[in-house]
This record gives sequence, structure tokens and C-alpha cells, in this order.
Amino acid sequence: MVLGDEIPAGPDPDRIVRAEVISQLLLGACEPRSGFVAAVRLSGAYIIGPLELSGGTVEYELRLTHCRLVEVPDFSNAQARQLRLSDCRMPGFDGGGLRADGYLSLSGSVVEGQVRLTRAQLMGGLRMNGTRVSVTDPGEWAISAAALLVEVGLFARECEIEGGARLVGARMNGGLWMEDAVLRNPGRLAMDAQNMVVEDAAEFSRATTIGTVRLRSARINGTLSFSRARMDAGAPDRMALHASHMVCDELTLWPAEKIQGRVALSYSRIQLIMDHPDIWPDELWLNGLVYETLRGGDFKDRLSWISRDKEFHTQPYEQLASWYHGIGHDDLARKVQLAKMRARRRNLNLIGRAWNGLLDWTVGYGFRPWLAFAWFGVLVAVGTLVFSLNPPKSIKPGEEQPDFHALVYTLDLLIPIDTFGQQQAYDPQGWSRWMAYALIATGWILATALIAGVTRVLRPN
Repeated sequence: MVLGDEIPAGPDPDRIVRAEVISQLLLGACEPRSGFVAAVRLSGAYIIGPLELSGGTVEYELRLTHCRLVEVPDFSNAQARQLRLSDCRMPGFDGGGLRADGYLSLSGSVVEGQVRLTRAQLMGGLRMNGTRVSVTDPGEWAISAAALLVEVGLFARECEIEGGARLVGARMNGGLWMEDAVLRNPGRLAMDAQNMVVEDAAEFSRATTIGTVRLRSARINGTLSFSRARMDAGAPDRMALHASHMVCDELTLWPAEKIQGRVALSYSRIQLIMDHPDIWPDELWLNGLVYETLRGGDFKDRLSWISRDKEFHTQPYEQLASWYHGIGHDDLARKVQLAKMRARRRNLNLIGRAWNGLLDWTVGYGFRPWLAFAWFGVLVAVGTLVFSLNPPKSIKPGEEQPDFHALVYTLDLLIPIDTFGQQQAYDPQGWSRWMAYALIATGWILATALIAGVTRVLRPN
């Protein structure tokens, strides 16, 4: 039946169809004609009354286009073939427990109420391209689809969801496609997809999310992309993306502008991360994150990346150092380890900070042992000059002893053990005595720092 190509604004008598008649036809009130495909097709109808098919077996395809449904259609726990309610207007949709051999399409429709698909099984996919779903109750989800199973894929390109989508435990065997979509629930969850499993890809390219996108413990066997998207938590100190404990082949976190809100990737395992310093939020949670490849940003950017967690953790530094070591940049790996020790120093007490500062200046915590030799060379040069200008006197005049040499004498003072015999044979005099004391003390400090630094490198934990 074709009544028009537009959604009727009111109950035009020529367009009114009772939902009860549609229900009876779908449940087999009429015998199908041999040689024809039985289906119920309506366009431009004003449907009054409840479209009640809960628990029933729908034998035929339902196709409604440009229709107005006054009451919420109920397909809960029904067994159906293919359901298409495209470019329609309705106060909600109840498909909880629905099992459809074909697809369910709400593309282009305006749903002024909840779309309920909890535990639904859609073998032919779910289509919501251009759909607009909104709820007025802040405690209600616009889309409630926990444990949803979609075999062919969920297609929701250019859809608008006002009130959040709940996909906890859902399984998308053909991917999740939400390019150019808008999910709006400021200060709350724009999408809750904990434990969701997606095969192929989860595409949020050019999407706008206002509120938290929660993908905690999700598994994406493909690409998770936020390319050129816009991500805003919608409230201060809230998560824009909560993706901790997630497993993903590839994460493209490259929105069109800087992410407004926190991002958590803690304890996730991601093979490839593609992002850029221009979009990083002010606060990142990266503790426990394991990755194989990074793309975007240079070395200094990556140091800034791992330091954006307000709490110090060693694991992000160890992981980044391991990655640089794995790609053959051992020098950068050592710099990351050095940055880790410097970041750790800020959380120590005064004595600990002082000792760690000494280790940093003298041997770079063991990652820069050449610093100790540089200090040693400077002190040898100064000592040699001092004792050349003011030579020490012999301790036992007249007895046989080694000839005095300013360089060797300085070395004997700096090295903690008596190596050349000069220190035991000569005694500094005047102001040079204090220089001798300083060289002895500095030699012990350098030796201790070098041993402590090397030990710290060999046993970093």
C-alpha cells in the first residue's frame, strides 16, 4: 500500500492504518499466494494503536517507509525475517530479545524515545544510517542494546543519538560503522561499550562524541579509528575516552582537534597506535599499556606523552624504552630510562631527592657513566695545576721516596685506594691542603655514585 512519500503530520483519514491489522497480517492471517513473495509494505501511513508482536513468529517481511507510528512497536522476543522501518517517525522501538534472520533497518527514521535491542540477534545486520534517536529522561539510554549480536555489522553512519548508547557485551561480527555520527550526552556516557567484541573494524571517523566513550575491556579485532573526529567529555575532569583493559589491533586516535577530557588506555594491549601531539589531552592514563608500534610524534613528544599521567608509574617509561630498544635506538632508550629516574625523584623525600640529584649530576643514574669520567678529568686538571703551583712537602725528608709529580699525586688523592704511593710520601701545605681534602672526598663520592648508578641500571626494580 502506497499512501505518500512523506511522513504524515496528523491523522489524515485517508492515511490511517490500524496497527492491529498489520500485526495480524505479519502473523499469517492471510494465506500467501503461490509465486509471490509475501510481505507487508506500507508507505506514508499513519499507524494507530500498538504494533504488538511480542513473542510471535513473523512469517513475512515488514517494510514501512515514511510512516508515522503513534505507539511504540513491540517486537520483543519475536522471531522475524526482515524488518525495515526506514524514514519513519515513532515514539520508540522495542526489540529486546528479537531474533531476525534478515536485517533490522531504522535508517532515516526519527525515534523520539528509547530503541531497545537488549539480547537481540540480528543475522542480517542492523542499519541506522541517518537515524535520529533522542530521550528526554537523563536516566534512560537512547539506545539500550546490551548483549546485542549482529552478524553482518552495525551501520550507523550520520546518525544522531541524544542520550547515549549502551552496547555492553555486544558482539559485532561485521564491524561497527559510525562515520559522521553524533553521540551526545554531556557529562555522562555518550557510549558504554564495555566488553564489546568487534570483528573487522570500529569506525568513528569524523564522528562527534560529547560525553564519555567507554570501551573498557573491549576487543577490537581490527582497527579502532577516531580519525578527524571530535571528542569532548562535556564536563571538567571527566573521561573523553575510557579504553582501559582493551585489546585492539590498531588504534587511530587522530581527531580533528585536541581531545577535551581525559583519555585512559591503562592495561590495554594495542599492536599499533597512531596519534599526534596536537590532539593529546592534558591528562593521559597509560600505566600498564603495552604496544608494538607507535606512529606520530618525535622523541621529545613521546616523553611528554608518558609524563601526562598525574601519578608517577614506572611501566610507561619501561614500555617506551623497550620499544625504542626494539627498533634499534638504544641511545633513546637510555634517555627514557633517565627521564624515568628524574620523574621518580619528584616523589621522594628531601634526603632521597638530594641523593638522587647527586646520582643524576655525577653519573646520570648510571645511564651516563661518562659523566663521572668528565668530572674526574676536570678534577685531575685542577689538582695538577694547584699542586704544580704549591707542591706538598715530603713527609720523611732524607729517606728514599718516589719523586713528586703533580698529576700522579692528584690521581692518588682522587682514587680511593693508595695506588702510586705519592699520597703517603707527601703532605700538602697551606691552602692547598683544603684542595687535597676536597679531592679525597670527591673521589669517594664519584666512586660511590658510579657503583650505585651501575647497580641501579643492572637492577632497575
